[in-house]
Amino acid sequence: MEEVVIWHNPKCSKSRNALNLLEEKNIDSKVFKYLESKPTKEQITEILKLLGINAKDLLRSGEEAYLELNLKDENDESKLILAMVENPILIQRPIIIKGDKAIIARPIENLELLLKKYM
Repeated sequence: MEEVVIWHNPKCSKSRNALNLLEEKNIDSKVFKYLESKPTKEQITEILKLLGINAKDLLRSGEEAYLELNLKDENDESKLILAMVENPILIQRPIIIKGDKAIIARPIENLELLLKKYM
């Protein structure tokens, strides 16, 4: 079985709920605490490809760093990815990866659909 990876922030209730659901379903997962071990530019680029979205769509616009870095009108993918590398708090969460599929598990139903379809 392909490994399931969760980009996890233990302080986030949505992220904890996703991890709990994986555990309830007895799905072994690799937990990547992306705030502690900052993701690389390559990792974020790969996530964007798996999610099928652009960098702007992966940003958490309510974060202080989003406002401080004035990212609202920024559309340069490289600059947005670099902002997430340097400030991983900007990354939407939780992200669940299974093989060549990834989802943002908000709402939790996104994860339930992924599990139903691929597990």
